[in-house]
Amino acid sequence: MEVENGPGWEIVIGLEIHVELLTRSKVFCSCATGFGGEPNTRVCPVCLGLPGSLPVLNAKALEYAVKTGLALNCEIASFSKFDRKNYFYPDLPKAYQISQYDLPLCRHGYLEIEAGGVRRRIGITRVHLEEETGKSLHAGTSIVDSPFTLLDYNRAGIPLVEIVTEPDIRSPEEARVFLEELKRVVEFAGVSDVKMEEGSLRCDANISVRPRGASRLGTKTEVKNMNSFRAVQRALEYEAARQIATLRAGGRVVQETRHWDDAAGVTRGMRSKEQAQDYRYFPEPDLVPIVLSPEQIEQWRRELPELPAARRERLAREYGLPAYDAAILTASKKLADFFEEAARAFPDPKMVSNWVMGELLRLLKAENKELDQVPLQPSDLVGLLSLVRDGVISGATAKEVFEEMFHTGDPAASIVDRRGLRQISDEGALREIVRRAMAANPDAVQSYRQGKEKALGALVGAVMKETRGKANPQLVNRLLLEALREAKP
Repeated sequence: MEVENGPGWEIVIGLEIHVELLTRSKVFCSCATGFGGEPNTRVCPVCLGLPGSLPVLNAKALEYAVKTGLALNCEIASFSKFDRKNYFYPDLPKAYQISQYDLPLCRHGYLEIEAGGVRRRIGITRVHLEEETGKSLHAGTSIVDSPFTLLDYNRAGIPLVEIVTEPDIRSPEEARVFLEELKRVVEFAGVSDVKMEEGSLRCDANISVRPRGASRLGTKTEVKNMNSFRAVQRALEYEAARQIATLRAGGRVVQETRHWDDAAGVTRGMRSKEQAQDYRYFPEPDLVPIVLSPEQIEQWRRELPELPAARRERLAREYGLPAYDAAILTASKKLADFFEEAARAFPDPKMVSNWVMGELLRLLKAENKELDQVPLQPSDLVGLLSLVRDGVISGATAKEVFEEMFHTGDPAASIVDRRGLRQISDEGALREIVRRAMAANPDAVQSYRQGKEKALGALVGAVMKETRGKANPQLVNRLLLEALREAKP
């Protein structure tokens, strides 16, 4: 199903994003937060909700939650509180979640994005702090068809921020772009590792459609189980098309929660959508309210590192890079740091940028790896580019060397020496090889003299063949042109 691109319908999307904070311990107890581990080993009476246990707020979680709000241009509340969100679900051991309802930490923010060549500001309704739930391990292919479910409570109690947008997003593409930019902002702020594959960044979407020009919102559905940025866009494209087709056929969109089936490419109904009153919110009696001074908020604001938009501008200005390069290099903080460390040590930042965006990203994508999962260091790239600049190896050879460096972390010079890849740059030796190549290819020499410049390529090829590709190609070209001029009748 495809979304209609004509003037008939408008898509309205709001996102609810959960981000696990990068603290060493859980939000209300001292249990470790590391990913993985044997199921149900990183738990205690507090995060299991056993009788008599009392929560104590993790100060670092509070700091990171506020910094998230500041990075998203939010107003920070001087007074906020925790609430109990009551619902019965197996991954919630207490049968309630400690969250925030009417007095969240952060409100009225925004994030600017660019999609389809258009720059837009997406409103952030709120950012609040809460605890993570346990993890449900379904025996079937999805929650819909599982005969049974296993539960791991290691994740229960990890600090979360929930980020809720205004219904300002107008296309599935914008939703994907927003999430990608949000991921960058949160990562650069240093508050989360935002690894979607590990569940530290998750997104649910509320989507509705309405006749274009209408002011009243249509009936929305909530879409869950979108585990990648691509899945978010695909799921919302399908759901928008489904709703439009339903309304066109005279049907009615039902307010419900729907599950995205990535393999089938469809959303499936799960349950009716809850309203806020269904959760029976009330103030959490075991935690005192949060009171923040203006001085504390400003201190955390000053501690925020350079965020993606500012870094993009600085990379373009400081290193003379095109805006396109700066945007690619700031796709992640690790990538931006890698580039800058290399660019500070090498006199040609654009050359560094080309190799990072080209060979480095190509290999990372091909092997589905993150930058910190490979041994290659910025200094290794600098060493390789220095060999290319000094004419020790050709660009083509450098790509071979780079791939070995990527896998082994060995310095470029040692790989070049071990494999005998150094270019022949001895002019005297190359002049003699050029003379032999011309003598062995008189037809190519004659063609070049008759104005057929492509014949030069055959002569270069002959030299490269004799040197097994080790001749310096720039030097070979120069020497050949000199010899052809001198040999003219």
